[in-house]
Amino acid sequence: MENKEIASVFKLVGQIMELHGENKFKARSYANASFQIGRLSEPIREMDPGAFEHIPGIGKNLVPKLLELVQTGQMTYLTDWLEKTPDGVLEILKIKGLGPSKVRLIWQEMGIESVGELLYACHENRLIDLKGFGEKTQLQVQEAIEFMLQNRDRFLYASIEPLMLEIKQWVGEHYPDALVSETGGMLRRDLIVESLEMVISEDVESFPDTSMNKIDVHFHRVSKASFEDEVFKRSGEGTVDEGLVPEMRNVPWAKEWKLQYSNEELIADADLKGCLHNHSTYSDGMHSLEVMATHLRDLGYAYFGICDHSKTAVYANGLHADRIEQQHTEIESLNAQLGPFRILKGIESDILMDGSLDYEEDVLKSFDLIVASVHSVLKMDEATATKRLITAVENPYTKILGHPTGRLLLSRPGYPIDHKKVIDACAANGVAVELNANPMRLDIDYTWIPYCMEKGVMVSINPDAHRKEGVDHMRYGVMAARKGGLVKEMTLNALSLEDLLAWLQR
Repeated sequence: MENKEIASVFKLVGQIMELHGENKFKARSYANASFQIGRLSEPIREMDPGAFEHIPGIGKNLVPKLLELVQTGQMTYLTDWLEKTPDGVLEILKIKGLGPSKVRLIWQEMGIESVGELLYACHENRLIDLKGFGEKTQLQVQEAIEFMLQNRDRFLYASIEPLMLEIKQWVGEHYPDALVSETGGMLRRDLIVESLEMVISEDVESFPDTSMNKIDVHFHRVSKASFEDEVFKRSGEGTVDEGLVPEMRNVPWAKEWKLQYSNEELIADADLKGCLHNHSTYSDGMHSLEVMATHLRDLGYAYFGICDHSKTAVYANGLHADRIEQQHTEIESLNAQLGPFRILKGIESDILMDGSLDYEEDVLKSFDLIVASVHSVLKMDEATATKRLITAVENPYTKILGHPTGRLLLSRPGYPIDHKKVIDACAANGVAVELNANPMRLDIDYTWIPYCMEKGVMVSINPDAHRKEGVDHMRYGVMAARKGGLVKEMTLNALSLEDLLAWLQR
């Protein structure tokens, strides 16, 4: 099991214990263990079990449970709690904005044991008088349920990709001469997919067992002579001719794009020269500045933008002026060691409610690169959100507008903005727009890339990596960028170091 999976188990134990009214300190010990495990840079599965009790947050009482989980993939203690908890209540626990204590009230005080019952109760205004709720909270719960139901049976491309690769490997091992390919939304690299479509040649006589997976898997057997046509037919949706790449087969502007550009101009993984917007242990990252930089250099990148969180992000150990100075000193030392590889002095500066950045000018001008992002007060109307972003973009120190809508795919809708006005402001102020490559974000949405290019706004494909493995997310950003038709010359981090520095210093 990966650390992330282990952390989620401990988190769930703590939540269920609190849900059942178990001792709060005991429940919080599991929550703390989850948090600390999530911050570990070393995989627990590779550690000596004798060292488990030295993991922060793991006391002697939790060591046996951790050992059982690592060795068997299960925790009997969790299983016992799950047996006492209705499945519907566990589903309610997943609703955004509802913690274990509120779910306990809904369950124990109202006798509600399913999401459907809870939605009905919201429609009948039954939550308003419940302690700790009220009309505003009831509306938030209702909206969260409706969003969850709307996105049920939909999956992030990145979460289904491992299954797709596993199927292709299985076919290759059992039928070496067979043809196999993903098709449909998976071949188009759609951000969200509803099924996994696979085309296989007719010499495949049996299929791998996919019954345990949540997503529907469909196998289409065809002759080898018809294989390529079938793959195209099931991914093309009849909208675009065969001359375009799979990613753009279902976008409405594909033919118009083809009149201006060639497929060879599309951004590709190999075109990225640098990696901007990353975090380190200076704020909430898992790896040190040196580890992150060395990893990027070893991957072949020419430059690395470190953009730890700013001082307003207290929850993320945001940097105050003294720690910024400390980081800059370390950057200068590392640049002397790692050259010609270059670390750029950056920050992810919080955009405050009035649109200002959260540092004084003398601090702002000490950075090579500033990514301006919204992280708090996400519930805004379109006019407020748009004005807030435009004000930030107009700040002369802003270089990149980070994840413009703040969305989390399938989890949280972005705040509404007037994209055209924001992109126009970026064009007028020489600011790039981020395509945040985290597969849960992919924000700015690829559908706005054509307008960015039309207005001459550069797009920066950033992993927002909080650990060195997070750099791998760059490829999901490239997939989304290709769907939007992003070309190399309009990709900020496809610039050479020399050209990027010139762009930043304009």
